[in-house]
Amino acid sequence: MDLVDDKAVVKEYFNNTGFERWQRIYGDGEVNKVQLAVRIGHQQTVDTLLGWFEADNNLEGLSICDAGCGVGCLSIPLATAKAIVDASDISEKMVGEAKEIAAKLFGNNNNPNFSVQDLESLSGSYHTVVCLDVLIHYPQEKAAEMISHLASLAQSRLIVSFAPKTPCLSLLKKIGSFFPGASKATRSYLHTEADIIEILEAQGFTIKRKALTKKSVYFSQMLEAVK
Repeated sequence: MDLVDDKAVVKEYFNNTGFERWQRIYGDGEVNKVQLAVRIGHQQTVDTLLGWFEADNNLEGLSICDAGCGVGCLSIPLATAKAIVDASDISEKMVGEAKEIAAKLFGNNNNPNFSVQDLESLSGSYHTVVCLDVLIHYPQEKAAEMISHLASLAQSRLIVSFAPKTPCLSLLKKIGSFFPGASKATRSYLHTEADIIEILEAQGFTIKRKALTKKSVYFSQMLEAVK
């Protein structure tokens, strides 16, 4: 499978089986133990990031790009705090769900502004660009291209999260106890923190804050990079 296929598989997955699965995970209904761990872990990552924003105390009116927004777990709280949010996802179904959730909260307000786009097609200029838990679906070369493009959109800050490549997690992935089976998900890729930092630094960014979320089968390393 080449790089183009990875992208096609991600799009197909999150518009079909993946949408149904992740809709349950991101919701509040009954799920199995693995899905519950992912739900809690992902929410902890989002909450940590929201805590960073709150500590900076400048969210109102801040322009933010949420790349790979899913069903709006981050975009909607940011918009509630009066940030100006452009949110996108490769999955039409994910974006549709996000729009429905936002409409119930904000009515016809166009903030967050949700659209169906892949990362490479995003354009514009934002104070902050965020990309949470997306890089796990892409190999290192593709991840580097995606981060470099997102960096070109960020005026001041780029925040990314990824599944960290460590000896322990690499072993768990190899024996199949960390990620879902091939019939249930996309291929999964681990990335070293050093590799991601190198990509960010090559784009003129330096690391300001880090956070690692660990919850059973969910591991996410988040980096905040600033100019």
